[in-house]
Amino acid sequence: MAVRRIVANLYAADPAAARAFYGEFLGLDVVMDHGWILTFASGGTMTPQLGVASEGGSGTPVPVLSIEVDDVDEIYRRARAAGYEIVYDLSDEPWGVRRFFLRDPFGNVVNILRH
Repeated sequence: MAVRRIVANLYAADPAAARAFYGEFLGLDVVMDHGWILTFASGGTMTPQLGVASEGGSGTPVPVLSIEVDDVDEIYRRARAAGYEIVYDLSDEPWGVRRFFLRDPFGNVVNILRH
């Protein structure tokens, strides 16, 4: 038996509202749309991962998602310009990541990072 993928499912009263944040802002593609659920994906391949934590590191809350991007500084600038709530400011962490946390339109804390 092998785990092939892990999918995060976030509650949203209006899943279509996720298109602006996860689709347009983060650049993910809608790969499935049944009205009651939207699935977003990227063309890259990933190894399944699951994080289990007592905190988010550096005393932060545990984010519901961690999304690695190729240019965290650009996404940070875009997040500020779009008025998204920054929960944890852009930081270089001692374990080798540059990251910030923001709140998605549904209230979830999302970790945006670059290794």
